[in-house]
Amino acid sequence: MPFSDFVLALKDNPYFGAGFGLVGVGTALALARKGAQFGLVAFRRHYMITLEVPSKDKSYHWLLNWISHHAKHTQHLSVETSYLQHESGRVSTKFDFVPSPGNHFIWYRRKWIRIERNREKQMIDLHTGTPWESVTFTALGTNREIFFNILQEARELALQQQEGRTIMYTAMGAEWRQFGFPRRRRPLSSVVLEEGVSEKLVQDVKEFIDNPKWYSERGKALVTVFLGIPYRRGYLLYGPPGCGKSSFITALAGELQYSICLLSLSDRSLSDDRLNHLLSVAPQQSIILLEDVDAAFVSRDLAAENPAAYQGMGRLTFSGLLNALDGVASTEARIVFMTTNYVDRLDPALVRPGRVDLKQYVGHCSRWQLACMFQRFYPEQPPAAAEQFAEQALAVSKQISAAQVQGHFMLYKTDPEGAISNICSILL
Repeated sequence: MPFSDFVLALKDNPYFGAGFGLVGVGTALALARKGAQFGLVAFRRHYMITLEVPSKDKSYHWLLNWISHHAKHTQHLSVETSYLQHESGRVSTKFDFVPSPGNHFIWYRRKWIRIERNREKQMIDLHTGTPWESVTFTALGTNREIFFNILQEARELALQQQEGRTIMYTAMGAEWRQFGFPRRRRPLSSVVLEEGVSEKLVQDVKEFIDNPKWYSERGKALVTVFLGIPYRRGYLLYGPPGCGKSSFITALAGELQYSICLLSLSDRSLSDDRLNHLLSVAPQQSIILLEDVDAAFVSRDLAAENPAAYQGMGRLTFSGLLNALDGVASTEARIVFMTTNYVDRLDPALVRPGRVDLKQYVGHCSRWQLACMFQRFYPEQPPAAAEQFAEQALAVSKQISAAQVQGHFMLYKTDPEGAISNICSILL
């Protein structure tokens, strides 16, 4: 049979025609589907803009708070409970409703924005135990300004809620996480140190903050001699416990409008590399606080006398700490405060100039401190009563800490005469 006759026979066959028609329709539908997918991808790529924010990013919680203020009509919600401390000290509970995981739509500046909150069920943060999350914003157009506006509004909203408060950070893994809720700023006047000590420390810190150019110019001038003057400052507050070292640092952070980064050197998971990384990524305008450094490292002489007692105290090495504070890879524009109750236990290499630029003893209350604390706790009392309290307190003991005085005053909140007459109970 000639080939032309074979083609005519197939053409006249109804079964072949029906099958060929089905194949043609299926092929056309498949091509249309592929074309629609390609067109949708091309449309998203050229006519839509997307922003993804992972939960690890600092702006993630800002954006969740911003979304809760704008997506007020969504019906799929999650609750976040927080505690609000008022100026009077009273604490109240606050419930914030935020969109739950899924898709949400909001109308913002005459544009519809699709918000997808995604929560991974099989991925968790090993440090906090919380699932890994992300928020994705999608909008029509190619102008990124809409996302800049959203981030700016979210940041300003967060700053309004934190205004007048001190934020505490703690090390979680390789990053800093906010610890608890922002605290009310403690007035510097609420911490009474020896006369002139507080003013000296505040002046030194402010002078350091206000003069970055001075360090830069001196560094360039001395570059032929050594690497220059590094723009960082280290402080050591030492003295008996309960005398106001940590309280002063908290009040200083409030005075400077800085946050505080708490870092425990005795943390068994802290290594040399992690310490270097944490110091390099510390939040800007923050004070890094290393409390009780004597508990993490001891003098090499003491360690040599009893090596078994100090062996295996952590993965952080002493040389790693020294290099992090004043090494080639140490960061600039940094304020570090260290506290200790036993300065004699510290290795001289740790407290040498360059690592510790200013050492300040914070000891037991002097006569001036006792009188000043009495006057501030009982402002309606005459100065003579404050002097009487200070004299009788020192007659009881020469070693009275600020914490003991405060505890004594709390027993006689509205009874200054009782605070004076019962001064003997201050040591109980």
